[in-house]
Amino acid sequence: MLRIGEINYLNCTPLFTSLRADFQDNGYMFVSGHPSELNAKLRSGEVDICPSSSIEYAQNPDLYLILPGLSISSKGPVKSVLLFSKLPIDSLDGVSVGLTGESETSVILLKILLSLKFSFANSYYKVEESDQGFSSGHDALLLIGDRALIEASKNTDGHVYDLGELWNEFTGLPFVFALWLLRKDALSRSMEAVHLLHERLVSSKQKAVENLPEIAATLKQNIWTNSSFLINYWGIISYDLTEEHIEGLKLFYRYAAECGFIESEPYLRILEHRISREQSL
Repeated sequence: MLRIGEINYLNCTPLFTSLRADFQDNGYMFVSGHPSELNAKLRSGEVDICPSSSIEYAQNPDLYLILPGLSISSKGPVKSVLLFSKLPIDSLDGVSVGLTGESETSVILLKILLSLKFSFANSYYKVEESDQGFSSGHDALLLIGDRALIEASKNTDGHVYDLGELWNEFTGLPFVFALWLLRKDALSRSMEAVHLLHERLVSSKQKAVENLPEIAATLKQNIWTNSSFLINYWGIISYDLTEEHIEGLKLFYRYAAECGFIESEPYLRILEHRISREQSL
């Protein structure tokens, strides 16, 4: 049985909704969590495959293979990786910035942008979950996922900066927030099942993108969301992994290495694409 990490953020909802609907009798076990939790479970072997923070691959490249054609990315605004600030971003040099503990990729992206794009020297501190609100008194605060969406919906003071948009302004490239990572030992144990799951994920991705209104209609709405909001939000997310995405990913790794966040830019080991028996029938 393959154990699949499932990020419990809205940005992953379309793909997992489609996967569950199309392949109910699949023998998969889903393990939910936020990105940092699932990174740790994937690293330890508690999960076999997962949409994982892209920096996780760079930190442990010998453990994983990258599934082709799949990511969670944006080329421009992503809406759910946001820096909230009391000051305009041009005035943030030297300011201490609060950081979510839910995703190391977004943390490193912010540090790269402030250092390389703006030439700032900042200090950083981790913010506990109970204190992750801009009203808590932070001068600047990085939030991701649903918490960032919620905070943006009620934030009426200060400034909000989208890290996907800042990256695109800086590089002209997409930013890959998450890769679908596979543990190499899972491939050796369950090669046929892995290739079949990959084909199902690619199929589910396409069906999800084509059926966003139907998926939005199935969700229980919160006071800060509605179907139009969800469709617009999902519509700006890219679930692909094209050559342009890979170019952006490599540049992120190059900058991360230059800034000392990883030892070196890793070689990208991508699972060989194969037509499954199910697809050929």
